[in-house]
Amino acid sequence: MAIILRLDRVMADRKISLNDLAEKVGIANVNLSKIKTGKVSAIRFSTLEAICDILDCQPGDILEFRREEKKHGNEEDIR
Repeated sequence: MAIILRLDRVMADRKISLNDLAEKVGIANVNLSKIKTGKVSAIRFSTLEAICDILDCQPGDILEFRREEKKHGNEEDIR
């Protein structure tokens, strides 16, 4: 996956627990846990906005783009 979630790092910096953040954001602990561990394929902007509001951060503090290495071999590089 090219998008890396850094919610765990921001939460640690802010010293807030998963339970506290889930309660303040208004989502289930299990759903926040999936976001924290990167086991999601999408996140609602409203959820991201609420997380950023509570943690006083920017979306870029939580989301990181990492370019995947190109595969070598017979595959063509299509752009």
